[in-house]
Amino acid sequence: MRLYLVDDHPVVRAGLAALVDGEADMEVVGEADNADAAVRGARETAPDVVLMDLQLGDGPGGLEATAALLALPDPPRVLVLTTYESDADVRRAVEAGATGYLLKACPPEELFAAIRAAARGESALSPKVAARVMDQVRSGRPALTARESEILSLLAEGLGNKQIAQRLYVTEATVKTHLVHIFAKLGVDNRTAAVATAVQQGLIRH
Repeated sequence: MRLYLVDDHPVVRAGLAALVDGEADMEVVGEADNADAAVRGARETAPDVVLMDLQLGDGPGGLEATAALLALPDPPRVLVLTTYESDADVRRAVEAGATGYLLKACPPEELFAAIRAAARGESALSPKVAARVMDQVRSGRPALTARESEILSLLAEGLGNKQIAQRLYVTEATVKTHLVHIFAKLGVDNRTAAVATAVQQGLIRH
């Protein structure tokens, strides 16, 4: 299996490369620290699986990189490997087309199993992430859309409706409509309660 590593921390990339070096059926064919370099490198090396971090410095992040990689003529499988485990991050990664989602704290055996599963086109979720997904399904809690999660995250930053509208290039009326849906889904009636509930339930990072 040909692997490509995408992470903005050189030490992390070096550690992953050292781990993979001990597996007879895996080889690292390239690495990148940003989204643009990842797409260029994948075109040149044709990896089977890309290990993708979500945060890639100040430029486009791992989600944008994932979408760009999957738009290639012969796209690789993308396995997210990150420290973030919120429901919003997991959902966005899946929506972007990621085959799997792992946490960096996972043991090497779990990482290798996920890489092999991703290479076969199978979904691979960290047990902790899978448990969160199952809890959400069992609870019957309505899932927030990607835009609703974005608005919640901006609320958590303290932005008002006008600022959120400007940030997302939508009208204030659209923001208010999303807020109505968010409040209904979370069972709250104000912005502060919405942010507190979302953080408590792991729907956003804060």
